[in-house]
Amino acid sequence: MLRKLYDWVFEQARKPYAEKTMAAVSFAEASFFPIPPDVMLAPMILSRPDRAYRYAAICSIASLLGGLLGYAIGVFLEPLAVKLLHIFGHGMDMAVYQSWFAHNGFLVILGKGLTPIPFKLVTIAAGLAHFNLGLFVLAVAITRSGRFFLEAWILKTWGPAMLAVVEKRLALFFVIGLVVLVGGFLALKLLRH
Repeated sequence: MLRKLYDWVFEQARKPYAEKTMAAVSFAEASFFPIPPDVMLAPMILSRPDRAYRYAAICSIASLLGGLLGYAIGVFLEPLAVKLLHIFGHGMDMAVYQSWFAHNGFLVILGKGLTPIPFKLVTIAAGLAHFNLGLFVLAVAITRSGRFFLEAWILKTWGPAMLAVVEKRLALFFVIGLVVLVGGFLALKLLRH
């Protein structure tokens, strides 16, 4: 089953509309969608290393725009935003969010934007806290472009060699990725309490 999924993702990465799909996933992940754009970005870079930085730029811009939607959800749809954060185990009262973001918001956005933790949690929380919009845009631009351009550089530089290893041990890398993702959620939950 993993092999079929793996082959399907690479097949999608070679399609003419792949950039638009990746942009849509990147936009949606920053505001409401659970799947990170890396599932499209990595195979696309591995398929076309000559376009690595173009793909990273598309992901960065789309993620920033999606982040603005997440921020708007926090500002204008507070009951929905609170419910979404509660679902993901991040319920706090508004005064706590506002105080927390007032003191740590820029660093929180920078730090969380580089991790596999769903970025929508950060963008919605920033909106709920009414974090300074200019600082929000700056932090999102720095962290998301940093993440995607670093990923592009790594995959462009070492991708073909890494790809051969991943293809031989697909199940192992799937388990490692799953452990990292679940570990990130657990670490975030532990840090919140």
